[in-house]
Amino acid sequence: FQLAFTNQLPKDEMQKMIPANSQLTIEAGEEEIAEQDNDMARIFEAINSINYEVMILSFLFFFLAGYLLYAALFAAIGSAVDSEADTQQFMMPVTIPLILSIVIAQFVIQNPDGPVAFWFSIIPLTSPVVMMARIPLGVPYFDLYLSMGLLILGFIATTWLAAKIYRTGILMYGKKVNYKEIWKWLIYKR
Repeated sequence: FQLAFTNQLPKDEMQKMIPANSQLTIEAGEEEIAEQDNDMARIFEAINSINYEVMILSFLFFFLAGYLLYAALFAAIGSAVDSEADTQQFMMPVTIPLILSIVIAQFVIQNPDGPVAFWFSIIPLTSPVVMMARIPLGVPYFDLYLSMGLLILGFIATTWLAAKIYRTGILMYGKKVNYKEIWKWLIYKR
């Protein structure tokens, strides 16, 4: 009767509810701690499943090979032009694959075995970044070796092209260069 007309419980009823309320609070806290422990266990399991030896060796390879690939491309650009202002038209096609690979790496992390991840990890201009996003999540050795082989071939090809551009470009000092002119240098037979 007292509950119907007032918002307060009798003192003896409140004293009965305190232990129950405390018990519910303790159980909720225990469940939260158990959930956090389960999350931490999954995190540690994921960290322990990474093959660090493959990851570190792959990082060294992809860093060095990617550096050499882009160094050859930038050397070709540098040998074809006279001033820094002239390089701007040639820099965009070289830097777009780098920017694209950083964007694609986000999708690769979500689906490391998908077709986007596979194709961008074997293209030499994007493989140094994309493959390093795939390796911690597990990648078949065939994909890894294919990517490495194509990156080496890409480096050799860009170095050869850079040498052809350098051979002609160094003699064309003072001449304004465009894509058509560079194409002529590349197909020129000695």
